[in-house]
Amino acid sequence: MKINLSGHHVDVTDAVKNHVQERFAKVANHFPSLLSLDIIISKEHKKFYTEISTNYSGSRISVKGEDDVMYPSIAAASKKLDSALKHRKGQLKANKHQKPVSTTPPIAHEIIQEMDLR
Repeated sequence: MKINLSGHHVDVTDAVKNHVQERFAKVANHFPSLLSLDIIISKEHKKFYTEISTNYSGSRISVKGEDDVMYPSIAAASKKLDSALKHRKGQLKANKHQKPVSTTPPIAHEIIQEMDLR
């Protein structure tokens, strides 16, 4: 899985890159069809924001995490991404099952009118 990491008002050091690689290794193992992640780490008004976006099975998934410290911000976004991917995977599995066909019960007065009561 390719990780595109960029920073906005934040220096992306080797330590940050290694932390992100370790954090998303589990996601890469659980979702092997996931090709890439776009991660933007930004700092605004003394808060760190981590935005992650990706495409998974035809749908765009985007999550955000925020905290006063950078690493918990990345962790929060990682948890949200894992949850969103599991939710999408569940939707795809649910669509494979056939839905039950709803039949309307016969209405009594229609049956009586059809009967020959003479």
